[in-house]
Amino acid sequence: MSTIPERPAKRARTVKTGHDLDSVDFETSEDVEVSPTFDHMALNENLLRGIYSYGFEKPSAIQQRSIRPIIKGRDVIAQAQSGTGKTAMFSIAMLQKFDPNIRETQALVLSPTRELAQQIQKVVLAIGDYMNVQCHACIGGTNTAEDMRKLDYGQHIVSGTPGRVTDMINRRSLRTRHIRMLILDEADEMLNLGFKEQIYDVYRHLPPNTQVVLVSATLPHEILEITSKFMTEPIRILVKRDELTLEGIKQFFVAVEREEWKFDTLCDLYDTLTITQAVIFCNTKRKVNWLTEKMREANFTVSSMHGDMEQKERDEIMKEFRAGDTRVLITTDVWARGIDVQQVSLVINYDLPNSRELYIHRIGRSGRFGRKGVAINFVKNDDIRILRDIEQYYSTQIDEMPMNVADLI
Repeated sequence: MSTIPERPAKRARTVKTGHDLDSVDFETSEDVEVSPTFDHMALNENLLRGIYSYGFEKPSAIQQRSIRPIIKGRDVIAQAQSGTGKTAMFSIAMLQKFDPNIRETQALVLSPTRELAQQIQKVVLAIGDYMNVQCHACIGGTNTAEDMRKLDYGQHIVSGTPGRVTDMINRRSLRTRHIRMLILDEADEMLNLGFKEQIYDVYRHLPPNTQVVLVSATLPHEILEITSKFMTEPIRILVKRDELTLEGIKQFFVAVEREEWKFDTLCDLYDTLTITQAVIFCNTKRKVNWLTEKMREANFTVSSMHGDMEQKERDEIMKEFRAGDTRVLITTDVWARGIDVQQVSLVINYDLPNSRELYIHRIGRSGRFGRKGVAINFVKNDDIRILRDIEQYYSTQIDEMPMNVADLI
């Protein structure tokens, strides 16, 4: 295991800063200035043009509190629910800080999935449209030689997955000497066993004074402990767990005694799904393939995506779904984190998720940034305990699905 140099980390005292415009109860580790508008943030004029033309009018709660400390160079742990603008928060901060005259990588963003890394690249390029920013998505499943060519050309910001980023650093195509900022997006997932080693490996190659920003909707205790290894006196901006359930998302369950009844229930709901766009989550790739085939045999139009598919195929499916050409997407948890498709207002958990943390990421696909949404959970007899556990964990109530569910979407 690679060791990382310890940095002194003061345990900051957490104090409450009261209610904000989005009526979320925030806790921060010190007094943090709240910027009610983007104009208040003293941002570059071309960056502001990009923010407003992207469609943002007013910063969300997490943006109001986190953008300025990141710009000032502080290490920040930012926790906020899905759909509240975390990606734009760190994108704006990176764009304010990069120097367009230095054609070298100055900020590095690591994400757990390829789709999320690509989405971050799109957000950076869109908001930075007037700033001549070079931003590259460095992800697995793509041509290595093309990656090297793009990186040799020079990229101000790199958004990538840990494996490919590590590879590019080892090949010396991704030069790290000018990197000033490391963002770990969906950090709870990233620091899970699968990625921890690679993140440590990337971190070892960065300049010693690199600023670290850690972003997630959930921050289990062990993650906060890990941060002491590579963050210096971080400001912690946390929303309490019992307020992580997403306002505006109505949550229901359908009791299905046996596994085989789920399929008929889904067919009954199909017309409701296609009023809008819907995402259906299964726990395994095999189940995704099986359900997709079975739905198509019954003449229902669906598309599907999981981690074993070729990158090109995943891109194509995402493109069609974003464009609204397909209305129902069956997928695994590869899709659960951070993927933003505006029109999704219905999520179905065909299988209840394997972990409580995943529940919020899944149902966060609907109701992005304050929009309304509906989540429907298929619950077998032996799943009732898991459902009650989720309710208790998020201090929420999941009711039986009403007959008129279509009216709520």
